[in-house]
Amino acid sequence: MPLSASPVVRRARLGAELRRLRRRQALTLEQVCGRLGWASTSKLSRIELGQSRPDLADVLDLLDVYGVPPGQRDELIVIARDAATGRGWSRALGEMGERQRAYAELEAGAARIVEYQPAVVPGLLQTPAYTRLRVAAGALLHEDVDVEADVRARAVRQEALHRPDAPHYTALLDERVCDPGGLPADVWREQLRHLLALADRPHVTIRLLARDAAPHGGVHPLTAFSHYAYPDPADPRTVLVETLTTDLRLIAEADVARYERLVDWLLAAALPAEETADLLARRLGQVLVPRPRDGAATDSRDDPATDPRDGPAADPPHGPAIEP
Repeated sequence: MPLSASPVVRRARLGAELRRLRRRQALTLEQVCGRLGWASTSKLSRIELGQSRPDLADVLDLLDVYGVPPGQRDELIVIARDAATGRGWSRALGEMGERQRAYAELEAGAARIVEYQPAVVPGLLQTPAYTRLRVAAGALLHEDVDVEADVRARAVRQEALHRPDAPHYTALLDERVCDPGGLPADVWREQLRHLLALADRPHVTIRLLARDAAPHGGVHPLTAFSHYAYPDPADPRTVLVETLTTDLRLIAEADVARYERLVDWLLAAALPAEETADLLARRLGQVLVPRPRDGAATDSRDDPATDPRDGPAADPPHGPAIEP
């Protein structure tokens, strides 16, 4: 069953609207809280910043103070109810940890998702076996990680790509993502097949950035990030930037606009979807072709799975990549 609009996004939208209404009335936080008899300004500040689940009665009181007319009032009440949603989401998202939940809440209800990954297959495109190995590697740095719970949580998140109103999802991947990185051959083979199957879906686009790709001005992102846009254009477009320990959520227009320019430059530099699928198919062919025994001579001209366009040999197995 599809989830409703993301409460995280609706809280940000509600907060921005309430802040705009307060400023239009030339009221300070202290003045509003004084009129409502609230003990401190922190409660209103957290509502305006989208950092807390709002109580509908509090929102109605604020709308009274700001003198909001009936039509706009009804619209904001709908947004406030979405922002206050909690119980149904907790049941739907199950045992997700905080980081997984942050992604799931942004993915649900999104109309468009663009994800950039420099080193690993994005979570929405992973097979369970690939996820299990990646999460287990991350547990070397995060001892409290429940590997199997994270695998189940990733599967719940992936349902977003299979719902009737699935978002248009674009994955921008550095070519290094196509290197097995020491993964068992059967796991990597299954993952490549899964990527090719997903690339056939009408709302999924996978594009690779070749090793020699040169985005505009040589600008290249240093970390993975995801961009989310929603059916209601008034809901804030959001960027989530991945780090080793936590993730940074950006909703300020100036911040998001910079990432949108970066996405445009990456799209212009990336291989077309058809060429990406061809490259993935060739990499799958290389996994399927048995490697010669030690000491046996090889000639790439005799190997139908070898293509000079594949670039240099895969990088050595890299260390554990930590990703939600």
